[in-house]
Amino acid sequence: MLYKTTRRLFATAALLLGLNGLGLTSALAQSGKALYTFPLGLQTYTYRNQFPKDVVGTLDLIKSLGFKEIEGGPPKGMSAEEFKKLLDERGIKVTSTGASYDLIVKEPEEVVKRAKALGASFVMVAWIPHEKGNFTLANAQQAVQDFNRVGRILADNGLIFCYHNHGYEFQPYQDGTLFDYIVKNTDPKYVSFEMDLLWATHGGADPVQLLTKYGSRWKLMHLKDLKKGIKGDLTGGTPPENDVVLGEGQVDMPQVLKLAKKVGIRHYYIEDESNQEDKQVPLSIAYLKNLNE
Repeated sequence: MLYKTTRRLFATAALLLGLNGLGLTSALAQSGKALYTFPLGLQTYTYRNQFPKDVVGTLDLIKSLGFKEIEGGPPKGMSAEEFKKLLDERGIKVTSTGASYDLIVKEPEEVVKRAKALGASFVMVAWIPHEKGNFTLANAQQAVQDFNRVGRILADNGLIFCYHNHGYEFQPYQDGTLFDYIVKNTDPKYVSFEMDLLWATHGGADPVQLLTKYGSRWKLMHLKDLKKGIKGDLTGGTPPENDVVLGEGQVDMPQVLKLAKKVGIRHYYIEDESNQEDKQVPLSIAYLKNLNE
């Protein structure tokens, strides 16, 4: 145990001190079989405070941290084409982009156009409109109807639609939850899912059980961890300080990553909603890089 802890601390220090360029963390990772073997991905909401101030500088930071893929879209005032050009220059791909529920329901063709301009393969929606703390069967039924319709439009255009859980969907319903209702009543040909680990945990669900239960319906994952001791609820909200470094919270990250690979999740995005992303993101990267089976 002490040996593993020492290795992890050394790897973290190496990353923070910029020693990764010398290959030190890579050497550590190679001493065992790496558990996380996918390209590093980032949900750009992580840097929501930096992008409005300096788009180019923020993208340079993202590149310097080793991210090869992002989930996101162009900052306000910038076209998809302009944003993609900046990303191409840095060797970063947009594999998934987000869309609001209202936009994708009212203007799915516009969402398709933007996703294609960015080069994305996935489009995700992260919030179903509802009264806070009171997500109802009627809300879920409307979402099912809308998701099946827009999911088909996206599929006809070579895109994959994903709904991103936010915690409130785990409202009890019959012998399960309203999330179960949404999964069971959406067409697998047109509707897939993105698991947000923090919000699943905060909503009272077990990510391991969800992966086991719904397997290949999951296509994407937000790598996030919920602070230990925090008891969640069904509001879909929690203070930013409850978003902690990967491996330091409640999520059984090794088991989640093993199952995620098994069920075929294609892209993984670190998302840090804390106000300490400058410190936490490098530590989360170090954790992933040095996590062995």
